[in-house]
Amino acid sequence: MSLAFAVFKEKSRLKALLDHFSIIDDPREPWRVAHPLREVLLLVVCASMADCDHFDAIASWGKVNIGFLRRYLPYEHGVPGGRWLTLLMNRVDPALFSAAFTGWVRETWPERPELIAIDGKTSRRSHDRAEDKAPLHLVSAFATTSRLVLGQEAVEGKSNELSAIPVLLDRLSDGGALKGALVSIDAIATNARIA
Repeated sequence: MSLAFAVFKEKSRLKALLDHFSIIDDPREPWRVAHPLREVLLLVVCASMADCDHFDAIASWGKVNIGFLRRYLPYEHGVPGGRWLTLLMNRVDPALFSAAFTGWVRETWPERPELIAIDGKTSRRSHDRAEDKAPLHLVSAFATTSRLVLGQEAVEGKSNELSAIPVLLDRLSDGGALKGALVSIDAIATNARIA
């Protein structure tokens, strides 16, 4: 694949991501916005794909990769810090975020995954003690061959994964992502309903 084609494909995928995220409303007062929601969401997704698993790491990644991010959006005020990201992302509806992200994945990576691993993970430093909010715990479906998250479902904690797994499986089944794939789940899901 030529470099020009690879850059074109990358740009079209990230434009599609921003289009999908346009369904998410910004919960802030417009006059108080220094970091537009589109910039924040692009930062969070790109840094998460680069294996950043908490908001301080996402902010650090953004500072190092600001040139890359500015190829798509202005980032006039740079990137926000980790604490600020935690506060804003806790105000974004996780179901809407998940729906937008899943729609983007289906549009831009239409080939079927061969192996899907489903597992839960608590995001470090995603809690907000001042608002008495627990850390974010997500159950994710990961296409191991493509190294891509196909979908996620937020839950209250590890003990609630059992309620989230069927919802995630149903969503993936409706989109056809599970057809012909081998799905692995850890021991928490060894019950007849999920099997």
